Amino acid sequence: MSGLPAVLDRISEALEPHGIFVRGIASFGPDEGPLLAEGSRARSVVLLGNLGGSMWPAFARWRRSYDGPDPLDTWSKQRIRPLAEELGATAYFPSDRPWQPFQQWAMKAEGLKPSPLGILIHPQYGLWHGYRGALGFPFKIETNITKPGPPCDTCLDKPCLTACPVAAISLSGFDIAACRSYLASERGKKTCMTYGCLARNACPLGAQFRYPPEQLRFHMEALI
Repeated sequence: MSGLPAVLDRISEALEPHGIFVRGIASFGPDEGPLLAEGSRARSVVLLGNLGGSMWPAFARWRRSYDGPDPLDTWSKQRIRPLAEELGATAYFPSDRPWQPFQQWAMKAEGLKPSPLGILIHPQYGLWHGYRGALGFPFKIETNITKPGPPCDTCLDKPCLTACPVAAISLSGFDIAACRSYLASERGKKTCMTYGCLARNACPLGAQFRYPPEQLRFHMEALI
């Protein structure tokens, strides 16, 4: 990431070996950002997350010696929190209260839009990306990270809307109860629970970045 501010270079140096990347930066006015640990408001929030299955090899190796609760959240915090302390930043995580608006930050930082599944869709990685945490700073970080346009607007077929076996996905919303009921069924165990959400898999964008089978099963198991 040569040419970016030094703080971003340091973040990349520390986290990219674990498959966690700088995803974008959300900038805020003096009284708009989230609270920092010392009580003032953040002027910049650096979004951190995986691109495709980038984090899975490092996480899978670590998980072999961990049998506690919330493994992915624990792993993410163990990598991001020490860096936050080093940089004098405040670390935020999707699993922690008070809940932070990660999706809104990501839309602001990367210009992404929600797909019909509710997952933000990326023009290169499609639905195969995620956010593992963020770092808040009391100063603005200037960068030229580009913000791509929303790819769903140009998708005419929208196969994600027809691939779900119980029609839990629609433009009007996501039927969580129907989805979970199907996942718990024998048919659901042999399809979505084994190979990943059929609706998510149906999206043609970024198919080459689809998570490996073990990661797909890990995320599906968290839904039930």
